[in-house]
Amino acid sequence: MLLELAIGDAYGAGFEYADEMIALNDLSRYIKHPRLRLIPGSYTDDTQMSIAIAEVIIAQQAWTAENLANSFVTAFKRDPREGYSGSFYHFLVQINDGEEFLTKIRPDSDKSGAAMRAAPIGIYPTVEKVIEAATIQAAITHNTPDGINAAIAAALMSHYFIYRLGAKRKLGQFLEGYVSGEWSKPWQGKVKSKGWMSVRAAITAVMRNDSMSELLQDCIAFTGDVDTVAAIALAAGSCSEEISQDLPNHLIATLENNSYGKDYLINLDKQLMSFS
Repeated sequence: MLLELAIGDAYGAGFEYADEMIALNDLSRYIKHPRLRLIPGSYTDDTQMSIAIAEVIIAQQAWTAENLANSFVTAFKRDPREGYSGSFYHFLVQINDGEEFLTKIRPDSDKSGAAMRAAPIGIYPTVEKVIEAATIQAAITHNTPDGINAAIAAALMSHYFIYRLGAKRKLGQFLEGYVSGEWSKPWQGKVKSKGWMSVRAAITAVMRNDSMSELLQDCIAFTGDVDTVAAIALAAGSCSEEISQDLPNHLIATLENNSYGKDYLINLDKQLMSFS
């Protein structure tokens, strides 16, 4: 899950709000974003914050706002990277621990930050537990109805496939049974910054594609905030028996592999999936 999430994130990072690059969406390589300093093959905040969530689950720490915030800060401090919004990057630079994070954060966003990191929560064994855990983590930074609902939907996407709760074509209907939103309505056009937009687009792509390669290209083709769409969609798609796991080997091979890169993600995945 985390490896595929990171590949979607890193591949999508070259196209994020860079519609002029869409002709290069052929999966041949990671591309350099025309305006950002990201090195091709590097993942962004979507993956780093998902790692932080996964590490709390694996360590079986109490699922509290402070433990989660501590994990966000730790993940950033040990491996600072581009991809966060400018204001949030600056915030993390200044913060020392989870307690200070919670004291100083303004948790009123309805953007995609809580949804992009929610996929690992799907490993919890019941829908009720997933909803509870997704709500607690979302409220730390995105304590708005749309911010929380987007995070719940993203977490339930992976849960649906991990626990084989139904056919891929019924994913949207399943989500609508538990969380407010038009999740089965196909997304069309550019994906802007709101969390529900990225999740809707990711659901649409997952439901209409039968291979991970097609899924990744389809996520990018929406244009806009496509690294987040791809991260959410590929995390869920990696858990689906109906989606062939055919991501190009060169995208796996050339994903960053520093201390918290490819090998770390593969190992973290094994530990996370052992909980299912």
